[in-house]
Amino acid sequence: MLPLLAPVPGERILDLGCGPGQLTAKMAEAGAHVVGIDSSPEMIGQARQNYPQLEFKLADATRFAFDEPFDAVFSNAVLHWVQDAEAVVRNIASVLRPGGRFVAEFGGKRNVHALLGAAQIVLERNGLPFRNPWYFPSVGEYASLLERHDLEVNAAWHFDRLTALDEGDDAMRDWIATFGSGILASAPKPQRASLTQDIEEILRSELFREGRWYMDYVRIRVQAEFKPGSGLPR
Repeated sequence: MLPLLAPVPGERILDLGCGPGQLTAKMAEAGAHVVGIDSSPEMIGQARQNYPQLEFKLADATRFAFDEPFDAVFSNAVLHWVQDAEAVVRNIASVLRPGGRFVAEFGGKRNVHALLGAAQIVLERNGLPFRNPWYFPSVGEYASLLERHDLEVNAAWHFDRLTALDEGDDAMRDWIATFGSGILASAPKPQRASLTQDIEEILRSELFREGRWYMDYVRIRVQAEFKPGSGLPR
């Protein structure tokens, strides 16, 4: 991701969804002035503690603004958490200078497809509604969204990335508790543990291999350039 961004000394870069700041620091090491933003007070607090010399701000991806434009906006493993993708892209375009670039990677179409399918089966079997809490677009969907906001796509990739989870038989339930709790939001809290076990049993034949759990990640990676006036009709 960072070679695709290719930060250079002196430019301004916005790290959208910076988390605890490791990638923000990597960009700063290249000589760029980097501002990291995140909607989590805990993440911003950790980033400030880790890298007190860098600039971090608490901000929502759908509602951020800056007085000075950026040469680039970078985002890694964040944008699938924000369902209002239009607001995010509108904000990204609003803070880029003409010719500025946008580089991002996040969950794409079919990401965690097996998990979502299993969750839907289990919830509906228990008379509960199912809702996908994430935003997983196709390359075509996302490229069209970017182009509507004057972000001309130079390159885009959509690829599978089967990923091993931590060792142990409880790794899948830990992943669901940490990252996938939104899929069980319609269930009463006392019922969620048993629902998680049911989801896990459905997934076992597909995602448990040689004593280890895997997650069926699918990623989108995009590189775009802000060209005011180039957008599709809105």
